[in-house]
Amino acid sequence: MRIIEAKDYADMSKKASEIISAKVLLTPNCVLGLATGSTPIGTYEHLVKKYQSGDLDFSNVRSINLDEYKGLSGDHDQSYRYFMDTHFFNHVNIDKANTFVPNGLAKDSDTACAEYNALIESFHGADLQLLGIGGNGHIGFNEPSDEFKKGVHCVKLAESTIKANARFFESEEDVPKYAYTMGIGNIMSAKTILLLASGTAKAQAVYDSFFGAITPKVQGSILQLHPDVIVIADQDALSIAKEKGVLV
Repeated sequence: MRIIEAKDYADMSKKASEIISAKVLLTPNCVLGLATGSTPIGTYEHLVKKYQSGDLDFSNVRSINLDEYKGLSGDHDQSYRYFMDTHFFNHVNIDKANTFVPNGLAKDSDTACAEYNALIESFHGADLQLLGIGGNGHIGFNEPSDEFKKGVHCVKLAESTIKANARFFESEEDVPKYAYTMGIGNIMSAKTILLLASGTAKAQAVYDSFFGAITPKVQGSILQLHPDVIVIADQDALSIAKEKGVLV
């Protein structure tokens, strides 16, 4: 595991975009595992600028997203398909037929999970999987649990996650209570994992995930077992690890 300290959110975003850009340049038909939420927005902005300046070509890139809210259509302004279109896909030359997000309106959850799981397996995992981390240590929507779920599944969101996402909706009651997410096995199948963390609200999760015990109570802790993980975290997100002396 490599931990790269960034000065702040802007520096974290720039550093992350450079790693993703290198992957696209070296492997033009790579599979990018993509994430949503506020953390990667700056990274996507940098990638769009690199494309617009002629430095990147996404025409052969394939992407597969971590998760999607159950019950939201792809054109709902809080769906993760809409997020990806708005912040990234609409602004680069990626073929949207090669971009995959779970179907939030699937009639049968078991079938939807099985089909998305098969899709990930057909790619043999992502070449590079981008991750954020929740305040409770969740990755994707894999919430604290008694086990690590291997494959794609439908999960009931933790109250802390619902509260954290309420700012994106008119009220907390409007936040979907369930979501489809890649399982830990899907995430761990990626060849490289790039996790981003910014702000003091993520400091405990960063400490618990990368310097604590490996436990399903902190889903991000499983990443300690992956052979190629890059963590880019700003000074605030690394503050507890530094206070405890586990990171110089």
